[in-house]
Amino acid sequence: MRLSPLAGHTAPINLLVNLPRLVTAYYSLRPDPAEATQRVAFGTSGHRGSALHSSFNEQHVLAVTQAICQYREKSGITGPLFLGIDTHALSEPAAATALEVLAANGVNVMLAVNDDYTPTPAVSHAILVYNKGRTSGLADGILMTPSHNPPEDGGYKYNPTNGGPADSDVTGWIEKAANLHLETGLKDVKRMPYAQALRANTTHRHDYLTNYVADLGNVIDMEAIRIAGVRMGVDPLGGAGVHYWARIAEKYKLRLSVVSEQVDATFRFMSVDWDGRIRMDPSSKSAMASLINLKDKYDIAFACDTDHDRHGIVTRSAGLMQPNHYLAVCIDYLYQNRPGWSPSAGVGKTLVSSGMIDRVTARLGRKLYEVPVGFKWFANGLCNGSLGFVGEESAGASFLRRDGSVWTTDKDGLVPALLSAEITARTGFDPGEAYKKLTESFGAPAYDRIDAPATPEQKKKLGKLTPEQITSSELAGDKITKVLTNAPGNGASLGGLKVMTDSGWFAARPSGTENIYKIYAESFQGEVHLHRIIKEAQSIVDIALAQG
Repeated sequence: MRLSPLAGHTAPINLLVNLPRLVTAYYSLRPDPAEATQRVAFGTSGHRGSALHSSFNEQHVLAVTQAICQYREKSGITGPLFLGIDTHALSEPAAATALEVLAANGVNVMLAVNDDYTPTPAVSHAILVYNKGRTSGLADGILMTPSHNPPEDGGYKYNPTNGGPADSDVTGWIEKAANLHLETGLKDVKRMPYAQALRANTTHRHDYLTNYVADLGNVIDMEAIRIAGVRMGVDPLGGAGVHYWARIAEKYKLRLSVVSEQVDATFRFMSVDWDGRIRMDPSSKSAMASLINLKDKYDIAFACDTDHDRHGIVTRSAGLMQPNHYLAVCIDYLYQNRPGWSPSAGVGKTLVSSGMIDRVTARLGRKLYEVPVGFKWFANGLCNGSLGFVGEESAGASFLRRDGSVWTTDKDGLVPALLSAEITARTGFDPGEAYKKLTESFGAPAYDRIDAPATPEQKKKLGKLTPEQITSSELAGDKITKVLTNAPGNGASLGGLKVMTDSGWFAARPSGTENIYKIYAESFQGEVHLHRIIKEAQSIVDIALAQG
């Protein structure tokens, strides 16, 4: 990974997006449905794109929203729809467009009080609280967010009645219907003027902030944090939770300082990410440079991305923690400090997350539920309590309330952040020190991810590989113990493969957006062994692709 000379430094003016031009493009550019890059395409986190490239424009939002209205009717979803936005420049226009369609279709919409920004977990929480005990008239939700993506991007996520990210069968149906609307010139899209939509008797207000904050004490031991006097610093990174943190500190009487409450859709206050772009990624040392510099001022510090569904933990002992490291610490702590959880509640992880999680889970005597990339795979387990904690290597996690009932079924950046303070308060160690103790028991794994070029045909082959096509018996000097093309937790296809030994592993999967494939690798024998795994992984994959 080659660092840009701008990485870690405040963004120069010439890097800032031209907001009037961006919003003008949202309303004026017309996507061409014959161009693949301008069609509606739902990935693991909804439809994303930039108005400047005709990949996220008003026509996309009109088409997707009408498709969701059709999906709701088809599925018998008649309850309210919770609509939230983050602080990206395109989120507010997109929400206004969506409301015009939702109101015209007679959908009861729950907008935030004072049109405030709304974190992804606050929408998931609202859906689950509303639906609790109901068997009909269920609620669902829409979020206008491209997550931590650059300022010029827009995003559209749909959360069905389970409160989590929509499954691929749902997004596939919506995507197909939306593209048909684009192809037919939006002739079947119902719409009313925005002012009329705001006055419609189906448009309501919901206090996401108060409801979410008031319930936090049921998932985090706020009293322990308060009594210990843990000094916390939080940087919302100009995101949707910007007004949540002060309210959390006030309600629970915490020593929590918000280091910046600035909201600016250019995100000019961000330090530039590794590749020279502005990106609100709380797991990136470059993007988190400002908060890392403040680490000695607090007992613990943390940040969340723009829609607050990802977390970044900064400790005095270790600086910015790698996401995999913190996930392992969370699991080790929670399953020993949540007596209200079921003894059979398992641990959920994606296959590209650290093997340290496997070892910690085994020591705890808990079942490991390993799934492909995508948080959607965890929603049902969180709902029924069969999973206590779930996480993915990209700093996304959620977990149950203290009594073992569901909290959110989408990623929640706020509760893992606050959990770092609870861990510090109750153990006397910060999470960095806690991870060091884990490495003393299990070894210190080295982890990396690289991208390798692949043609579209090779990407298709990689997604269809079988274990029999892997002819090697060893990986970096160790015997291969498993070759997986389906997740052991739920049998779902990985869209790639994972090769494992007793001391390391690699996984390879094609990118959904670029002509590359990604190799994730980990070794419990150090960096030299890790580099050997990566080199041999590329060779193994290349041979398998040539055979295919």
